Amino acid sequence: MHWIKSVRYLREHKLKLKFEDGQYKIVDLKPHLTGKVFKPLTDTGYFRRVKLNKDIDTIVWPNNADFSPDFLYKIGEK
Repeated sequence: MHWIKSVRYLREHKLKLKFEDGQYKIVDLKPHLTGKVFKPLTDTGYFRRVKLNKDIDTIVWPNNADFSPDFLYKIGEK
């Protein structure tokens, strides 16, 4: 099981994530922003408001949308 140690917004719907194993991965979440909870994230201004929630070890947005760290690790590119 993976967890996220840091997040940095890059551009559009891309984030740079640091995982517990020290790996940095870039994730493009645009193709995954479907459904009611993720609709606000299609706006890049809102998407930029991403934060790391250390209680659940993943990234979240103000509307409580989040992604599983294991999913993010899987889709991330080095």
